[in-house]
Amino acid sequence: MTNAVLYSVTVLIWGSTWLAIKYQLGTVAVEVSIAYRFALASVILLLYCAARKKSLRFDLKNHGWMALLGFCLFSGNYLFMYTASGHITTGLVSVGFCSMVVMNIILSKVFFKTRIGGRVIIGATFGMVGIFLVFWPEVKQFNLSDTGVYGLLLVLLGTFFASMGNMVSSRNQKAGVPVMQANAWGMAYGAIFIALFALLRGHEFTFDARFDYVWSLVYLSIFGSVIAFGCYLTLLGNIGPEKAVYSIVLFPLVALSLSTVYENYHWPVEAVVGVPLVLWGNILVLTKPGIMRRLMGRPVYKPL
Repeated sequence: MTNAVLYSVTVLIWGSTWLAIKYQLGTVAVEVSIAYRFALASVILLLYCAARKKSLRFDLKNHGWMALLGFCLFSGNYLFMYTASGHITTGLVSVGFCSMVVMNIILSKVFFKTRIGGRVIIGATFGMVGIFLVFWPEVKQFNLSDTGVYGLLLVLLGTFFASMGNMVSSRNQKAGVPVMQANAWGMAYGAIFIALFALLRGHEFTFDARFDYVWSLVYLSIFGSVIAFGCYLTLLGNIGPEKAVYSIVLFPLVALSLSTVYENYHWPVEAVVGVPLVLWGNILVLTKPGIMRRLMGRPVYKPL
């Protein structure tokens, strides 16, 4: 698939997972639901790899890196984010999670000596400001109470874990570990980590047989995990963590669009102003200067 298709699939699927996650909350403990999600996703990927004769054998060193991928991206990240949602609104969680754009830029520079162009920084700034405006009604209600600060710290911790997971995935791909196999093992390790944490918390591994819980679990496992993570991490390897991460800024807009249809969400003026900023930032980050000049009707001069 082309980078444009990988990007679009990632944004559309992750933008829709917010609705599915709502049906996971309630009867089954959050940690247990996350363990179910990634256990199912890992089984699907392992079976697929085996059926397609894709090697699943790796040395101990690479298994260590895949376990770290699972710990950061498929357990720690989700644990902090889900827990944060119990203390602050999902809008504020979205705003906080978009800080991963900045974290990926910084960590890419630290770990891979990536050269960060001015367009990426400017585009990321537009995107962050746009998302801030989109969720302004919730942002302005935020107060520095113990619960609010605790929720915000959880979001930032979860975002850091996710960003570190991005770096680990970049390392794995540079080391020649295919995305699909790395995800298969990484999700298995992530499911084990989060299941152990659930046991330590004293949660029972109950199951909700209601249709809403089952279909949302299947959707989150297949689409939200197998397909979306496969597309996103492949994109990350193709264009770099600092650019691929911009999809994180866009998927809250998809979530709000679905909320408009299914939950009667009304767009405030700030959101109407913020969306074009996010889209403009998206163009700056993902397009080359020459393409932008052509779009703006300006001639592209090439050196003789």
